[in-house]
Amino acid sequence: MSKDKFYNNLINRFMDIVTDNNLLEERIRVGGITLSPLEAIGNTEKEDFPIVKGKEKLIEVTFKGEKGQAFTDMPSNFTGTLKEIIEMPLESNFNRAIYIATLNAVCRYLKLTDNTIHCRDNGPEKCAVELESYLESRFGNPKIALIGFQPSMLDRLSKSFKVRVADLDKNNINTVKYGVLVEDGEKDIKDLLTWCDVIVATGSTIANSTITSLFMDDKPTIFFGTTLAGAAAIMGLERFCPCSK
Repeated sequence: MSKDKFYNNLINRFMDIVTDNNLLEERIRVGGITLSPLEAIGNTEKEDFPIVKGKEKLIEVTFKGEKGQAFTDMPSNFTGTLKEIIEMPLESNFNRAIYIATLNAVCRYLKLTDNTIHCRDNGPEKCAVELESYLESRFGNPKIALIGFQPSMLDRLSKSFKVRVADLDKNNINTVKYGVLVEDGEKDIKDLLTWCDVIVATGSTIANSTITSLFMDDKPTIFFGTTLAGAAAIMGLERFCPCSK
């Protein structure tokens, strides 16, 4: 599926949901709610999460008491109606992050999804253990392409499976993390996806617009994290996020 087709489908489906529920003129304010690492994920065992290192920020939107989040490298402010958010051009990481966080909050409010709040403290470690068990029970001993450097997952999965990992952070690329070489998420992605049996990808790919490069007809793709919560629900994508709230 092309990038334009994916995002157009997402926009149209979200617009239909908001219109059917008479929410178009409801207002959203984004600003002053970029969470610190401690607020976002608490005291984690590992210190090399992108948010802890300052590479990403977690923005949070509250809609009628329900919260939605999205990771981004371009946090900023926005105030407007749901209609304005849905109609904004998704041409920057900031716009996409605002859109996705709002989508998550609204979908949670409408009970279309849950688990939209990032896990904290030992949550990432517990999630990695559960993911390991899930992959083994479903696929046996697959070769895994981990898209996005998630230290707890890479550490755990690399001990049980053959794993290759790709990331977009130039400070990670060509370094060895937990015994695995971090490959270039742009240059090496095709080779990595051809090699693997299962794709395990961060949901943040929807915010940085790389998600459509991961759709392989013959490969199961499992997304992790809260960023993809709403989109997974309305686009029929598989999401693994057992420790979020």
